[in-house]
Amino acid sequence: MVQHPTLYQFSQLLCPVSWRAANSRPYGWSTTSDEGDRMDLKNLTTFIHVAQLGSFTKAGQVLGCSQSTISFQIRQLEDELDFPLFERINRTVVLTDKGREVLAYAQQISKMTAELKHNLQSDSARAVRVRIAMADSLCNSLLEDNFQDFMRRNPGTSLKIVSGGTEEMFRLLDHNEVDAILTLESHIYNTEYVIVKEEQVENHFVVSAASPLAARKKISLADLVKQPFILTEKGMSYRRFLDEQLAQRSLEIIPVLEIGNPHLICSMVQKGIGVSFLPDFVTAQARDEGKLVYLNIPEIQVTIWKQLLHHRDKWISPQIHSVLDFCAEKEFQK
Repeated sequence: MVQHPTLYQFSQLLCPVSWRAANSRPYGWSTTSDEGDRMDLKNLTTFIHVAQLGSFTKAGQVLGCSQSTISFQIRQLEDELDFPLFERINRTVVLTDKGREVLAYAQQISKMTAELKHNLQSDSARAVRVRIAMADSLCNSLLEDNFQDFMRRNPGTSLKIVSGGTEEMFRLLDHNEVDAILTLESHIYNTEYVIVKEEQVENHFVVSAASPLAARKKISLADLVKQPFILTEKGMSYRRFLDEQLAQRSLEIIPVLEIGNPHLICSMVQKGIGVSFLPDFVTAQARDEGKLVYLNIPEIQVTIWKQLLHHRDKWISPQIHSVLDFCAEKEFQK
């Protein structure tokens, strides 16, 4: 009985004798540019058919090749292996002992090749995942109103969103744990990264349109910080920049509530629950609808940058490219 070949034996048999003598790596294929040192899988397929059908002519009919082509492929395989695979007796072909051994390997190769093709085809049918890291405050604006449009335009793509601070996002990007990042930060320019799109983002103190503060033409910063504030967490860029500018004036805001969701803060402020400091992309719609008012506080000018970036060494697949285009369209001004 012919034993089932191990992977090592399989690779050793496939590699030509001259190559095996010069190379000790068991799983390698030919590393030379000489095509004569490579074993052609077509020859193995032809060999299997000849062995199973017992005829060069019948194998040619099944494979759609001439008998001379079948003969050439078998002779080429025998030359590569350096021993005969068939005995030719009275127009019949019979496997030699080594030929029977090679057949077991060849059938295993054929099976593995078929499985590989099947698995690759199955993979291509699955949704391709694209990973984007972004600031928490951008998740709502990108996904809440736009995700159905994303699914319609990218039927073969699934999206993984990772929220986090700027430092963590760049760590993920540098370790290829995400494909791109969407940041809210001071302007970042580094030749390690490709800026897909960027724009400045303004920030304002906001109150409900019904608040007494909304009617005041002027309010000092010192008076304003005494109001009940709802602010994002200290790690968020615009909160950090606000705290820095207040500290330069020996002022500080002690918020009645700190929470990471700026859209929730915006909703609470519209209901008259405190004052906040938020980026315009969060508050602009409510202001345009007359629900919020921007306070004129000229002492504080906080401008941050929204940037969509990927690593310069990242291969941008068609799916990633499509997601980047979508983010650029939905998150940035025209």
